[in-house]
Amino acid sequence: VPVLLFVAAPYIRRYVAGGRCKSTARLEGKVVIITGANTGIGKETARDLAQRGKCSARVIIACRDIAKAEAAASEIRAETGNQQVIVKKLDLADTKSIREFAENFLAEEKELHVLINNAGVMLCPYSKTADGFEMHLGVNHLGHFLLTFLLLECLKQSAPARIVNVSSLAHHGGRIRFHDLQGEKCYNRGLAYCHSKLANLLFTRELARRLQGKFQRQVGLTANALHPGSVSSELVRHSFVMTWLWKIFSFFLKTPYEGAQTSIYCAVAEELESVTGQYFSDCQPAYVSPRGRDDETAKKLWRVSCELLGIQWD
Repeated sequence: VPVLLFVAAPYIRRYVAGGRCKSTARLEGKVVIITGANTGIGKETARDLAQRGKCSARVIIACRDIAKAEAAASEIRAETGNQQVIVKKLDLADTKSIREFAENFLAEEKELHVLINNAGVMLCPYSKTADGFEMHLGVNHLGHFLLTFLLLECLKQSAPARIVNVSSLAHHGGRIRFHDLQGEKCYNRGLAYCHSKLANLLFTRELARRLQGKFQRQVGLTANALHPGSVSSELVRHSFVMTWLWKIFSFFLKTPYEGAQTSIYCAVAEELESVTGQYFSDCQPAYVSPRGRDDETAKKLWRVSCELLGIQWD
């Protein structure tokens, strides 16, 4: 058995690694925002996009932890030679921080070509954001919903442009519980994560529908979602059991580099230039659960999200 495992190991690793982004698309003069890019797949996505072109893209790492973000940005600048890897403060658990980030960005930048909503929390003990939202819903869905809303006009004016939402296979276990969105009646941190990832998919679906219906043909703005795979990262830090299991089975998990491939694919692949409202895994279309294809739920979630955030987004 040990001999067989040794022989099979390279093949197992190749299978686990999944699809690779083969696009050589350049990003000269483009502006990119990646949330949560100080570690994990966000950092690897930033590293890849930072080195696409002689005249490099301006890659903005938007993170809550400035110290970690600066360390990541410094590493990427040294490795890629791109001095336009910039760190900006963004706390998705605080709508005031989101608004300040967007306001500062719009005052400093004229264009935005790629917005990658990558940051997320997972398996948090019950807690709330600064605005009283359950943490998974608040950070993973509502925070990115508001950020996209605030930057949408800039994206439209910069078209062709792309919005990339990092969801998860976990959306299959989620449902939108409108009667208890904040988990105050019943809370399970595993299910809370699943619910938020389903919300990411429904947001992507409804956003794409609205963009396509109103101005897709004119401005070329697309929105797609993805599952990065099971990645060895800090995302499970809130669970001792999951952290322990992740270490034991690390051989069967994707590395952050491997996990970033579908994010990169959605951001740059030429064949996705006019593709919108889709869900990808391993750099190819993936199956969406029936709940993730429920247009009525998507529309209602959109309305409720706007009410919770106090915005009008028609």
